[in-house]
Amino acid sequence: MNDEALDAFILGYAEILGIDVQPDWLGSIRANMAVTFRLGGMVLDFPLPDEAEPAPVFTA
Repeated sequence: MNDEALDAFILGYAEILGIDVQPDWLGSIRANMAVTFRLGGMVLDFPLPDEAEPAPVFTA
């Protein structure tokens, strides 16, 4: 996603959520979102076998 598209995404969702984004914050938000999208892509690209099942019980 290029910078213009990412800025439109950020500002669009900020408007929907009623968040005032200061112009000097946009670079930091853009950098954070770029990392988030890149890491999300890595998760989506991770191959899982067809027989993979989620754990039935999660404990900490």
